[in-house]
Amino acid sequence: MEVHQFSDNLVFETPTVVTLGTFDGLHLGHQKIISDVVDEAAERGAESVVVTFDRHPAELLRPENVPYFLTSFEDKVSLISACGIDHLLVIPFDQAESERSAEDFVREILIGKLSTELLIVGHDVHFGNNREGNFSFLERVSKELDFEIRKVDPVMLSRGDSEAISSTAIRRALRGGEVESATQMLGRPYSISGEVVYGDQRGRTIGFPTANLVLSSDRAWPADGVYAGIFTRTDASEHMCAINVGRRPTFYEHADTSLLEAHLLDFDDDLYGEICGVSFLYFLRSEKRFDGIDSLVEQLKDDVAKTRSLLS
Repeated sequence: MEVHQFSDNLVFETPTVVTLGTFDGLHLGHQKIISDVVDEAAERGAESVVVTFDRHPAELLRPENVPYFLTSFEDKVSLISACGIDHLLVIPFDQAESERSAEDFVREILIGKLSTELLIVGHDVHFGNNREGNFSFLERVSKELDFEIRKVDPVMLSRGDSEAISSTAIRRALRGGEVESATQMLGRPYSISGEVVYGDQRGRTIGFPTANLVLSSDRAWPADGVYAGIFTRTDASEHMCAINVGRRPTFYEHADTSLLEAHLLDFDDDLYGEICGVSFLYFLRSEKRFDGIDSLVEQLKDDVAKTRSLLS
C-alpha cells in the first residue's frame, strides 16, 4: 500500500474506488466497507483508495470530549494495508480543514485528486464543515459531478442485535471488561502496546514477576481486572500471560492511576526497554484487595492455572 500525504502532488490519471473515514479500531464494520472497495476496484480495473485524517477530528473540534482511541495511527495504517488497499491518503485535520465545506472536499479531493468513479461509505457518514457531508448530500452531488455512490448497511454481530458494531460500542465493552465482546466486534483481540519499564519488583519476590507497560494516556483500556491474553515481544514472539489492569489495592490504598502488569507463563528473560504488545482474550475476575500476601499468592496461582487452561 502506498501512503500519500495531502501535500504530495497527487493526481490519479485512472479511476479509483474510494472510501473515507477515521476508522478508529478498524472493526468489522470498517472492514466490510474496505473489503467492498477492494473487490469493486478489482472488478473495475481501478485503484482502491482509503482517505483518512492524521488525527481524530474531535481533537480539534471537541477537545473536552475526545474519545479514548482503539488504535494508534501507526496501527491503523498497518491494519488498512492488511486489507489489500492500494493507496492511503492522509489529510491533516487542522483549522482550515475543519472549515472546508463538504462540496469543496468532494470537488478538490475526491474528484480533483482521486478521479473517484465510485465512493463507498458507511451508513453514518459525515464530513465537511458542520458535518454537512451526509449520504443525502452525496447522492445529490454525485449526480452533478458524475460519480457513483454506495452505502454499506450497518454490520451486526448477530441477526437479533439492535445495535450495530461501532467504535463506541467497543469502547463501552472494554469499559465493562467485556474483552470477548470487543474481540467479536473487532474481528481480533483488543491489543495495546507500550514500553516495558521497572516497577516496584514486588511480583518477583512472591514468585510472579511481571512486565510493567507504560501505555499512552489517549488509548482505551479494559476495565480494572485480571485477564488472560497474549504478550508479543519486539521480535514478534508470543507468550501466554495473565494480565492485571488496576491500582493494586492490596499494596496501595489510594493509587492515582491504573497500571498494566503482565505475568508471562514459562518465561524468564529481560524485557526492560522493549516496546511490547498485550492482547486481551478473556476476562478472569475483577480486581480486589487481599488480606495478605498468602491469599494473594493463592489467587495468582489460580489466575495462572485458568490462563493456561484457556489459552492452551
